[in-house]
Amino acid sequence: MKVNLRFLIIAISLACSTGLAHAQDNDQSINTKQVSYISPQKPEDISPLLNGEKIPMAQLPDVSGKIFDLNKAVSEKPTILIFYRGGWCPYCNKQLSGLRKAAPELEKLGYQLIAVSTDAPEGLMQTAKKDSLSYTLLSDADLSFSKQFGLAYKAPMEKWEILLKSTHGKDIDLLLPVTSVFILDKKGLIQFEYINPDFHQRMNTDLLKNIAAFIKKDL
Repeated sequence: MKVNLRFLIIAISLACSTGLAHAQDNDQSINTKQVSYISPQKPEDISPLLNGEKIPMAQLPDVSGKIFDLNKAVSEKPTILIFYRGGWCPYCNKQLSGLRKAAPELEKLGYQLIAVSTDAPEGLMQTAKKDSLSYTLLSDADLSFSKQFGLAYKAPMEKWEILLKSTHGKDIDLLLPVTSVFILDKKGLIQFEYINPDFHQRMNTDLLKNIAAFIKKDL
């Protein structure tokens, strides 16, 4: 019943029902997926990790450029992990500001918030200061982490110049992540996911708080 409710919520909130290609087998290793990853041309064609699967290992720079051990952090506290495009995206900035307002309640429930984008650390710092963000921002400038999640796709041509600049040239494949929200337990297993190929649409923070509260009792 619990699993069905989660998928029902996803469907109602227009999350994962928009034609995503969930082609990955549960027993496929993360390393194999990373090596064989072929960037889809459209966000609708990604093949993301699924509920119940474990997130990959990752050490990513934070706003100061210091390497952050994501898996260690996840092992210490249930985590809400967000993938966003970058500080240059107004829809992302609106989402990040909404998460800032929701953060105290989510943290009171026992969660930590971690948001990952294509921005280099300098860009993360600008976003954190501009929006007064207190939660963790991490840089996936080469999109290696997004690839392992199966979220990366070829960016439209009009974004290429922005990406080369904001990633300091690290996004050599000119990719973007599909904007996503994952709720993880301390084992790094995905307990909930919201993945929407339409970057204009973001998960409502009230819905996120309700789902996070519902899931927390089982973590």
